[in-house]
Amino acid sequence: MPIAFVDHYEVDYTAEPLRGTRQWGAYVAIFTPSGSPMHRDNVFPKHRVLADHVFMTEAEAEQAAQAEGLAVLERLRQPPSY
Repeated sequence: MPIAFVDHYEVDYTAEPLRGTRQWGAYVAIFTPSGSPMHRDNVFPKHRVLADHVFMTEAEAEQAAQAEGLAVLERLRQPPSY
């Protein structure tokens, strides 16, 4: 599972084969450190990126997952607007 570290965030992005096909799905999750060194806080649970789209290669799916993970991270880092 590829991982990108941005500030204190850990962006886990992965490609997984779709059952019954030769195609791939893209998935992303985002974590932050917790008070325990053996634990992480999940701030964005693992979900499928572009759920209505399949990828022909593992590399394409990983690229899409990484791009989505970084986009979600940018939204998480935005200050709340009141």
